[in-house]
Amino acid sequence: MDTLQHEGDELEWKESARWVKFEEKVEEGGERWSKPHVSTLTLHSLFELRTCLQTGSILLDLEGYSLPQIVDEIVERQIADGLVPPDLKEKISFVLLRKHRHQTKKPIHRSLADIGKSSNVTSSNTSSASGIHRSTEDLRSRQSSSLGRLRDRESSSAMQLALNILLLHMLSLVLPFMTSSIFCQLKNKFMKKIPRDAEASNVLIGEVDFLEKPFVSFVRLAQATTLGGLTEVPVPTRFLFILLGPNGKSKSYNEIGRAIATLMVDDLFSDVAYKARDREDLIAGVDEFLDEVIVLPPGEWDPKIRIEPPKKVPSAEMRKSVMNLNELGQMNGTAGGAAGGEDEALPAPHELGEELKFTGRIGGGLWLDIKRKIPWYCSDIYDGFHIQSISAVLFIYLGCITNAITFGGLLGDATDNYQSFLGTALAGTVFCLFGGQPLIILSSTGPILIFEKLLFEFSKTNNIDYMELRLWIGLHSCLQCFVLVVSDSSYIIKYMTRFTEEGFSSLISFIFISDAIKKMVGALKYYPINRGFKPDYITSYKCECIPPDQGESSVSKKKYVPDLALMSFILFFGTYSMTVSLKKFKFSRYFPTKLRALISDFAIVISILVFCGLDCLLELDTPKLHVPTEIKPTRSDRGWLVMPVGKNPWWWYVASFVPALLVTILIFMDQQISAVIVNRKENKLKKSCGYHLDLFWVGILMAVCSFLGLPWYVAATVISIAHIDSLKMESESSAPGEQPQFLGVREQRLTGTLVFVLTGLSIFLAPVLQFIPMPVLYGVFLYMGVASLSGIQFWERIKLYLMPLKHQPDFSFLRHVPLRRVHLFTLVQIICLAVLWILKSTFLAIIFPVMILGLMVVRKLLDLMFSQHDLAWLDDILPDKDKKKKEDDKKKKKKEKWVEPESDEEVREMST
Repeated sequence: MDTLQHEGDELEWKESARWVKFEEKVEEGGERWSKPHVSTLTLHSLFELRTCLQTGSILLDLEGYSLPQIVDEIVERQIADGLVPPDLKEKISFVLLRKHRHQTKKPIHRSLADIGKSSNVTSSNTSSASGIHRSTEDLRSRQSSSLGRLRDRESSSAMQLALNILLLHMLSLVLPFMTSSIFCQLKNKFMKKIPRDAEASNVLIGEVDFLEKPFVSFVRLAQATTLGGLTEVPVPTRFLFILLGPNGKSKSYNEIGRAIATLMVDDLFSDVAYKARDREDLIAGVDEFLDEVIVLPPGEWDPKIRIEPPKKVPSAEMRKSVMNLNELGQMNGTAGGAAGGEDEALPAPHELGEELKFTGRIGGGLWLDIKRKIPWYCSDIYDGFHIQSISAVLFIYLGCITNAITFGGLLGDATDNYQSFLGTALAGTVFCLFGGQPLIILSSTGPILIFEKLLFEFSKTNNIDYMELRLWIGLHSCLQCFVLVVSDSSYIIKYMTRFTEEGFSSLISFIFISDAIKKMVGALKYYPINRGFKPDYITSYKCECIPPDQGESSVSKKKYVPDLALMSFILFFGTYSMTVSLKKFKFSRYFPTKLRALISDFAIVISILVFCGLDCLLELDTPKLHVPTEIKPTRSDRGWLVMPVGKNPWWWYVASFVPALLVTILIFMDQQISAVIVNRKENKLKKSCGYHLDLFWVGILMAVCSFLGLPWYVAATVISIAHIDSLKMESESSAPGEQPQFLGVREQRLTGTLVFVLTGLSIFLAPVLQFIPMPVLYGVFLYMGVASLSGIQFWERIKLYLMPLKHQPDFSFLRHVPLRRVHLFTLVQIICLAVLWILKSTFLAIIFPVMILGLMVVRKLLDLMFSQHDLAWLDDILPDKDKKKKEDDKKKKKKEKWVEPESDEEVREMST
């Protein structure tokens, strides 16, 4: 921002404020830019701005390539329109063509001279503003603007202008060309905040004594032109707004300048400014802006408080929709307008994309999945070459290896070491290379473990060869998966609403959390806490022989034994706490943005390294990660392959179809629910997915792992969610004060593939992995479980039970659904979750997949308890419920306002 002031006998513009997206002012006392804040305008200034555009000169698509030429064109137009007498041409041009000095160019001698001055003394007369817009090929897209305001008063006797010019150099984002290396660094640093193809808008506001009425001009250049030192950084200027007026209205002019600058920041008005054909179009743009302005009553807020930039700004597309009074009432928390039924705007409908459309052709869905994924295959590889991928690989690898070893050990115990964990590397690598959604991570699951244990016990009791029977179950399950694939059966997933998704994902998350805590509580059994030194607890003695005349024949000395259980808990909670803190470090105020983002991306790796280092430093014998050191079958009496015939009666090959059906249901539900959660629209995935292709490869891997005697693998919900979270992308904040926006997920196949390759190479990494304490890995498990709960509406609704009304967050569903209905819906979900937990914890876990189907049945029954309006906000409307929704709306309108019945049937319905 520039302000006209005296430097000896010279007049110059002094920068005072700017906008890239939010307003920044020059703190005159602190001689620095203020923190970016939301502009707050007076309603009167907007009406005065409208008047200025109505009475001033409008020059659209002006051919101008230098500031003097543009100023001459502006003044000549004013004279031609009879707005300014010809004798004032030189004075106006003189003022407008004074050089501009920006905040970063304050002379050293000026800074020294300012020391000791009173804080209320200012010396300026005019202000200028400039702004930035993003220019695209059609010159219609724009990004932001810059505005400035400064009040300095100084007389200019030499020019006999008696100027009291308040300059508002708004939207000033272009530095003049600097020769000093220090100034060049400042310029480059600020240029990073400006998007590519940006264009500037400059606003010059001031008051002079030689004018009797305001001099107003709005200019749009035909081609964006760099106008030297007019702006702060070398960005071409597209728009200029000039307002010079007579003395006595400096505050009014200042607010008008801030108003036009704020409008130029606004996406919709800026679009109007680019496309305007005449004065009426600009005025219409102001009117549209006024239609959306919300007034804060005076006395209910302090205008001196600068409003922090919001974390998320509504998109221009949302604002383009017409807002009626009822919607405004809902937005401001009132109930007005509900009677008319016009506030029935519902959230986005439940849609899972074209991937789940029933084709009606054999293998039609599989073929379409392949066609959708092939064009992305190359980008799935090279998109993974990013530093963020390194963090994701290390994080997910540690989670996978721990999970694989844990389940491998449990499977070994349950099946007398007939299986090992190394199949994770094989299955995961194949799936990530060829699957439809490579962000999904495969792993063994609890229900499969229960099934394996029951199958082994059944085989042992009935003298049946376990591995041969298991092979045939795997082959039958593989064939059943193929049948589901070729018949497009995955389309039924579209009936799986948020109710089922959240119930399933919450259960898996709680399992991760509880298992991690159970492991740590179990440490107390093996490493009890020392409660003082007692003779029975002394583990080391030192005996010395002494003469008989000196008393005792030996002296026992105590040796301190540290509490390994306490140390394990320190490592456990320390890893979790540090990971949570470092993940939030991205939003802290310390260090540059890129460094904060880097620390946040590597939060888990940093936490693991820190507490592994602490463990090594203290040299305590905490439990460590144990990894096999050689590749070989888990039992000496079996080879690498399982023979399909020869040990069991032939009819078992057919009878195994029945247990295989249960396994298939488990795999189908586990795989597809996890896929729905990964592919949900909130993750903004762009490369499509492949439900049929995923199930196809899971079926293939079922057969392969059965022949090799390896565990069966299916999508791991929590680890897959953690994989998604570790690959989230955010915008690099362009404008000062602008919050990073979630852009989507780095979709690629590289991270998953490397995770499972490293899992296979873990045998060779055993010398390094053996230094990782298990409590540290359990802390990672705890973090994955807790992190996967974030963003789940079910979890947020559970917390509402503990919150007083005045402290409850402003969730959208609370605006549209009575709280008692919200609590009832949540209670139903809690009961379902409790039933699933009980089943999971008993031998009935084998019917766990059937109970997942039961969640879908419960959701169907909820249509009898809740209206479609309530379900639309709390869950999703089932695809075949649109008709019922319309019927509910019609009934509601008739209840609120009498509507003449259209038929005898409606008369009977209303009487009922």
